[in-house]
Amino acid sequence: MSNAVFLRLSVAALALLVAAEGAFANTGKPSMRRPAPMALDSADTSAGAFLAAVGASAQRDTSAAAKLISEALRADPNSPELLERAFEAQLAQGDIAEASRLARRILQREPSNSIARLTLAVEAIGGRQYQSARDRLAPGVRGRAAELTATLLTAWAYAGSQQWGKALETLDKLRQNNGLAIFADYHAGLIADLAGRSDEAEKRLKTAYEAANRAPVRLVEAYARFEARKGNVAEAKTAIATFEQRVGRHPSIRALSLELDAGKPVGRMVGSAQQGAAEALFGLGGEGSRTGDELAGIVYLRLARYLDPKHDLATVTLADIYERLKRHDHAIELYQQIDPSSPLAPSADVQIGLNLETMEKPDEAITRLKQAVDRRPDDVEALSALGNVYRAQKKYREAVDSFSKAIDRVGKPERPNWTLFYFRGSSYERLKEWPKGEADLKKALELFPDQPQALNYLGYTWVDLKINLDEGMKMVQRAVELAPRDGYIVDSLGWAHYRLGQYEDAVRDLERAVLLRPSDPTINDHLGDAYWKVGRKLEAHFQWNHARDLKPEPEDLAKILVKIENGLEDDAPAAAVTTPPSADGEKEKGG
Repeated sequence: MSNAVFLRLSVAALALLVAAEGAFANTGKPSMRRPAPMALDSADTSAGAFLAAVGASAQRDTSAAAKLISEALRADPNSPELLERAFEAQLAQGDIAEASRLARRILQREPSNSIARLTLAVEAIGGRQYQSARDRLAPGVRGRAAELTATLLTAWAYAGSQQWGKALETLDKLRQNNGLAIFADYHAGLIADLAGRSDEAEKRLKTAYEAANRAPVRLVEAYARFEARKGNVAEAKTAIATFEQRVGRHPSIRALSLELDAGKPVGRMVGSAQQGAAEALFGLGGEGSRTGDELAGIVYLRLARYLDPKHDLATVTLADIYERLKRHDHAIELYQQIDPSSPLAPSADVQIGLNLETMEKPDEAITRLKQAVDRRPDDVEALSALGNVYRAQKKYREAVDSFSKAIDRVGKPERPNWTLFYFRGSSYERLKEWPKGEADLKKALELFPDQPQALNYLGYTWVDLKINLDEGMKMVQRAVELAPRDGYIVDSLGWAHYRLGQYEDAVRDLERAVLLRPSDPTINDHLGDAYWKVGRKLEAHFQWNHARDLKPEPEDLAKILVKIENGLEDDAPAAAVTTPPSADGEKEKGG
C-alpha cells in the first residue's frame, strides 16, 4: 500500500485523536521523541510525521500531535486531508492566527467549507472588518446549528458597523423558529442596549428572561445589569434572588449582588461588537458542552476567547470540558489565566488544586489549596476541597480539621452543605471515632433526606457494626432504589448481605455490581468471596485473579494473594474492603 493511500484511509482516525484535543486520560510524559531529519522523499516524510502524530495523540500529547500533523502538511502540502486536519488541530489548540492561515488555503479548494468561513469571519470581527465578516458568513449556510451561528455573528457584525436596524432584522429571522427565539431576543436586547434604544432593549431582554424556563446565568446577569442601570434595582435584585433560589449562588451573580448592595454603578455586560460575538460563541460552546459535543464546544469557546480574552466564563467552561476529557494539564493552564480580581478566581484556585490531586500531585494540591485558604480564610469551597484532598491521601485528622472550619464558616447549614457533614463523618469513621461520624452522617441526612450516598454510608456502617440491623439494611436498600446504576452502592448492598451471612443474596447483588463497575478491584474481590461462600470456588478464584490484575491498593493486593493461594476459611470473615463509597463516586480504600 502506498503512503498516499494509507493517509487517505487513516486520516479520519487522526481527526478524532488530534482535533478532539486528547479526549483521554493523561498517562504520563510521552515516550516519543521527534526523530532526527532524514533524507526521505516527501511521501515518506509525510507518512512518518503522520504516524508520529498518531503516536503523540495516543500518548495524549496534543501539542506534539498538532505540531507533527503540521509537519506532515509541510512535507505534503498538496494533501487536502492533511490540510483540513492541520486546520482543525490548530483551531482546537486555540492558535486562531495559524488556523485562519490554513482556512484561506482550504477555501481555495473548497469555497463552501463552513468551519473555515466561520474562522475567518471571527478573525474579521476581531479586526473590526465587519463587512468582510458578513461576506464570509453569507454563503453556504446549511443546518440549524450553522444557521444560528451565522445569524448571530452576522447581527453582531452589523452592530459593529452601527447598522442597528439591520442587526435587529437579522436576529428576527431566528424568531421564526420557536427554539431559537430566546437566542434572538437575548442578543437583540444586548444590541439595542448598545444602540441606546432602551425601550427596545428592555422589551427584548425581558422577553428572553421570562421565556427561559431556567434562565442561564449570563441571561440573568444581562437582564439584572440592564434593570439596575435603568434604576430598577428592586427588579434586578428579584432576578438575582430567583436565580439563587433555583440554582444556588454563582460567583458572577453574587458579585453583581454585592455591587448593587454597595450602591456601585453597574456597567453593561457586553460593551462592543467583539464582546457580543464572543458572547454568542460562548453560548454555542456551552450548549455543545452540555450536549456532549466536546469538539464543537472546544472550537466555539476557543473562538469566543479569541474575541474576548477576558470572558472568564468561556475560559472556565473550556477548562471544565478538558477536565471531563481528563486533560487536567490543559484545564490548569486555563484556570491560571483567570484574573485574580475576577469573581471566578476563587473557584479557579480550587479547581487547580483539585486537578493537581487528580494528576497524583497531592503535595502540590495541598500547597495550592492551603494558599487559597490563607488568602480567603472564610472560603468554604477552598476549605472543603482541602479536606477532600486530605481525605484522598488518608490524612483523616487533617480532613476533619478542614471540614470543621468549613462548617464553622457556614453558620446555619442548609441543604447544599450536606457534603461537609458527610465527608467529615466519613473521616471520623476512618479515625474510628464512630459516635462523631454517626452524628455527622445523620446531620447530612437531616439536611438532605434520601441522599443515596449518605443513606448508604450510614446504613452500611450500622450493618457492618451489627447495630440497628433492620434500619441499616433498609437504608442501603433505599440507596440502591435511588441510585440503581451506582455500582458502588449496589456493591455495598451485596456486601451487607455478605456480612449478615446471606450469601446467595450477596452473590445476586455483587454480580450486578460487577456488571455496573467491571473494572473495580474491590467489587470483583467481594464477588469472589461471595462465590467461595456458596461453593462456587472455581469462579471465586477467577474473580480474585481478576481483582489482582485490576491493580488494587497494596494492602488489598496482599489479602487477595492470600485468598488466591489458600481460599477462605469457611468460618472466617473475608479480609476485604468494607467501607462504603464516598459521595464523589470513588471507592474509599482501606482495610
